[in-house]
Amino acid sequence: MFPWVFGFEWQAENLVFLGIFYSVVFAIFATLVVASVRSLKNLGKERDVASISWHDDFAGLPASAKVCRHVITGELEQRTCPNGFDCRTCELHARLSLENALKPSSAYNLRKTEERILGLDMPADRGYHRGHTWVSREHDGTLTVGLDDFAKKIIGKPDFVILPKVGGELEVNGTAWLFEKGGVKSRILSPVEGRVTAVGDGEKDFYLRIKPEKGIDLRHLLRGREIHPWIVREIERLEAMLTAEHIGISLADGGEMVDDLPESYPEVDWDNVFGEMFLES
Repeated sequence: MFPWVFGFEWQAENLVFLGIFYSVVFAIFATLVVASVRSLKNLGKERDVASISWHDDFAGLPASAKVCRHVITGELEQRTCPNGFDCRTCELHARLSLENALKPSSAYNLRKTEERILGLDMPADRGYHRGHTWVSREHDGTLTVGLDDFAKKIIGKPDFVILPKVGGELEVNGTAWLFEKGGVKSRILSPVEGRVTAVGDGEKDFYLRIKPEKGIDLRHLLRGREIHPWIVREIERLEAMLTAEHIGISLADGGEMVDDLPESYPEVDWDNVFGEMFLES
């Protein structure tokens, strides 16, 4: 029936068959092309939706949760982050980072980098997202993501966690995973973008491993000498929220946060606390 088959003849019925056959082949090919194009468009739309959703949430956060990282370190007196904590697009951050790098004798650069801060384990070799996840670079080019110790104290042991599927795509400040604690559902923001290659359960000190597909750019994460003033400020924000509910967690005498705050203080509006501390308005 085909021209390359021995004995083929250019007869009417053969031509009709070839016409139908190649029409079907073309239709299948065209369908695959259209499906691929639509998939790419939908992926772009999903990323746009994630970005829009995050910026809406960011706009609804209290001013205390939106301060620029350079206010936290004392380099600036007052400034609200205009970029939704994505310092990779911030010209001011680039300029101040360069100035700090060129001033090794400044008080900022001489400030001690600590591993343990007010009873919290905060390894200095990790980058920290403002939503309380940490990121560590692995030798194989992947990124490991986990919850920082401050978040672990706030959440305690979650009732359950919903992790993304291996192969799924994550966006910076999009949802990384969901959790529920004491009937309160909340989400954790992704500190990086890329494809999920493995999932943990938190018990192994990590939740996700991610392979970046656009290169690794972690300039938006807090690190080194920024960690101490940031975590102190976060503890103060938490204290203020709990004090408003007539519950005090004082660290002035050197005390440490308990391991599972919701279990210790079930009367607290944890929906509100989770929302503010994990940047969900």
